[in-house]
Amino acid sequence: MTKSGRKTWHNVQRLRETKRRAPKTQNAPNRLTGLVKKLYEHCAEINEAAQRRIDLIMPELVGSAGATEDLKRNDQLAWVGLMNACRAQADEIVKFEPIYN
Repeated sequence: MTKSGRKTWHNVQRLRETKRRAPKTQNAPNRLTGLVKKLYEHCAEINEAAQRRIDLIMPELVGSAGATEDLKRNDQLAWVGLMNACRAQADEIVKFEPIYN
């Protein structure tokens, strides 16, 4: 290594030592932990409210689509298709309500 190269290397090492932070202790509180916990709780509340709303909407959609127990016995594939369509429609309604209303 040349003389200027060694000098540069020593300067870099000296700067690195002065710029290092003190290590965090294990017991130090993390500021993000509280925020993440609040966000998780808020998302759980929204999820519960959305699920309750879907549970209210589904019987109306199923009735209007004609997905009856009789259809379930006679043509299961058609019944499953209608139920999936009703569920997708209920999901869209619940997603649309809080955003645009």
